Amino acid sequence: MVFHVGGKYKTEADLKAKRDHHDGAVAFREPSQAVFAAMANIGCLFLLAVMIGILLLIGKPDIRELGIQIGIAAGISVLLLVPHEFLHAVCFREDVYLYYDISKMLVFVHGTESMSKQRFIFMSLLPNIIFGVIPYAVFFLNHNWLFAGLVGAFCTSMGFGDYINVFNAMTQMPKGAKTYLCGFHSYWYTD
Repeated sequence: MVFHVGGKYKTEADLKAKRDHHDGAVAFREPSQAVFAAMANIGCLFLLAVMIGILLLIGKPDIRELGIQIGIAAGISVLLLVPHEFLHAVCFREDVYLYYDISKMLVFVHGTESMSKQRFIFMSLLPNIIFGVIPYAVFFLNHNWLFAGLVGAFCTSMGFGDYINVFNAMTQMPKGAKTYLCGFHSYWYTD
């Protein structure tokens, strides 16, 4: 992997990684960027509400401390945005670029190499497992570790856009297919 900071993202034209289409490539059936963002945000909020609700039902936290813990957990999850994207980046073998737009709380990595379906799914889920699922599961090992569960809930829900990409790969890519990005659009092909 060769990691680059791509800089501030404004439009798709800012993406430095370019590639030609593979012969026979098929575009994923995916929503526009605006619809994708809306789906990811609504899904994130719904998942977060469900996960925190489960924590509150099981953990029965001290209400006086709960607001502070939620606030700190939310702040930590925002600080984990860059490490989250770095975990995506380490799954690439070629050039990968980090982009950001602080005003929109947008941070993402972009690479154009071809990946197997399995590697794409692993790349998409890795940071959500490390920063989300594992801390959330720690709470279930010891209900006194509510804070770990809260951080896990925030980090798991913030990966909702990744789950949409995994769903598309699982439902649209045939066995043995590879996928790549061209701009913000995903394509798959078979050799």
